[in-house]
Amino acid sequence: MDVVDVATVAGAYLVGTFPTAILIGRTTGHDPTREGSGNPGASNVYRTAGRAAGAAGLLGDVAKGMVAAGAGWAIGDRLLGFACVIAATIGHSYPIFRRFRGGKGVATAGGGIWILMPIVAAICIVTFFVLVKVLNKASLASLIIAAMVPLGAVALRHPGWEIAMSVMIFVIIIVRHASNIRRLLSGTELTVEPDR
Repeated sequence: MDVVDVATVAGAYLVGTFPTAILIGRTTGHDPTREGSGNPGASNVYRTAGRAAGAAGLLGDVAKGMVAAGAGWAIGDRLLGFACVIAATIGHSYPIFRRFRGGKGVATAGGGIWILMPIVAAICIVTFFVLVKVLNKASLASLIIAAMVPLGAVALRHPGWEIAMSVMIFVIIIVRHASNIRRLLSGTELTVEPDR
């Protein structure tokens, strides 16, 4: 990677750190870091501040991934695009400006996948909303679609390095969902339904 590539990846990380859900939650008088699951992500904003705020938070987080992927691909190539998606997902999940306490990264990663692998992304989006409706657990739906990304890349015969990058994104999301996995196994995981 040259200096431009490194700067682009760093910029993607900073894009990922933008606190979309926190800002939207606070405009409705809610702080997602102190309510619900305590997670500054779209699902918790939906749960604590309502559907409109949750939808706005989701779109904002998705946009971060799309911007990162699009910028990386435009400035360099698909490899840089994937690197930027990973950087933005890490930025969302581990933001340096909030002591590395961020969201789960699913929507941001999804936005990037939408740019780089639109067929896989479309299948995952439909699957996510069906699973949320049936299971009422955003975390479980998120884990399932995160696993579907590398599987979809394999099924559609994407290059090996793209599959590897997809696996990296999956690993980040699994790590960020460790507490959710524990709650799912114990039967104490929160539902998606908003409090209001």
